[in-house]
Amino acid sequence: MNKRQNYVAYLRVSTQKQGYSGLGLEAQREIIHNYLRDTRPIEEYVEVESGRKTDRPKLTEALESCKKTGATLIVAKLDRLARNVAFLSQLLESDTEIIFCDFPQANKMVLHILGAISQYEAELVSIRTKAALQAKKARGSHLGNPEHLMGKHAAALAKSNATNRKKAADNPNNKRAVAMLRTLATQDLTLQEMADSLNKEGFVSSQGCKFRPSTVATLLNRNNIERFNH
Repeated sequence: MNKRQNYVAYLRVSTQKQGYSGLGLEAQREIIHNYLRDTRPIEEYVEVESGRKTDRPKLTEALESCKKTGATLIVAKLDRLARNVAFLSQLLESDTEIIFCDFPQANKMVLHILGAISQYEAELVSIRTKAALQAKKARGSHLGNPEHLMGKHAAALAKSNATNRKKAADNPNNKRAVAMLRTLATQDLTLQEMADSLNKEGFVSSQGCKFRPSTVATLLNRNNIERFNH
């Protein structure tokens, strides 16, 4: 009988907003869960970092864990790992086996090519952004202090998020659904299965709509409900 393969999951989101909301992470977990079916990763590492940066301590920890345990690194999507071709090449030269759920057939040559394309696209975005800013400045527009603008935007975003969370928490439909989710979360169910159960029992979202996996994930994270875990 073949020895059961172990997996170490690596998840990445580009911004703090995605990291705090859990939506980007939950989608990646769902992709990995669907790919592995009845197998669960022995460890999970979560990184909140831009794909353009190569200094990622959580990824380093994940690779070290793979080496120690002989596990395979599993990533939901190729672009979650790296957009920098030099860094991707360094990973591919290691002995760690890597699986991308959205492209499981990818070999090392294909990954090098895709990494190069991803980096090229990222560089194009950077060039276009700089050109747009230069054109705006040439027209006499004041671009302002980026740090000050980001600070104001972050404060406004935090206030808006707090208001939305309070409205959602006070919504009677959400309250009823959350009570049901606390029970469903104790079972080994996917987000889709949870949504199906809510819909079958006649529950509706705060907008009066049927539940989807994304709305279930939002309620779970907003109410700090942990899902079943072996």
